[in-house]
Amino acid sequence: MPASHNKKFLRLMDANVNRAKEGLRVCEDICRFIYDDPASTKAYKKIRHQLTGIMSSFAHLNYIKARDIEGDVGSRGITASELKRRDLKDIFFANSQRVKESIRVLEELAKLFNLSAAKKLKNLRYKVYAVERSVKIGGHGNCC
Repeated sequence: MPASHNKKFLRLMDANVNRAKEGLRVCEDICRFIYDDPASTKAYKKIRHQLTGIMSSFAHLNYIKARDIEGDVGSRGITASELKRRDLKDIFFANSQRVKESIRVLEELAKLFNLSAAKKLKNLRYKVYAVERSVKIGGHGNCC
């Protein structure tokens, strides 16, 4: 992979690791502080830590050094839907979707370097689907 593509690849990886972890934290905190859902809180925390563990296998790539916030053409554009949330449930689902999409990107990128990590990321993504479905919204049954 040419050096210029390598840096772009690493930037892509860095952005998606951050996006996934941030979204997991939002979901975890909503389950913890708003929904008082200990099982979902624990599940999201575990997934977040598992993601960190999986991504440690890519530490040699040093993707954080490739971060370029000033040069990121997508960092300034905001869509109307990003600024609009109806309620906490909407925030929760927007972040859950962000997590699933980001883990999918990481899964695809991992296929280039580490098939074992790609499989773990796929399993992690499916765990997110399962936890999302089991979240108790306001203590009133499943979210979906």
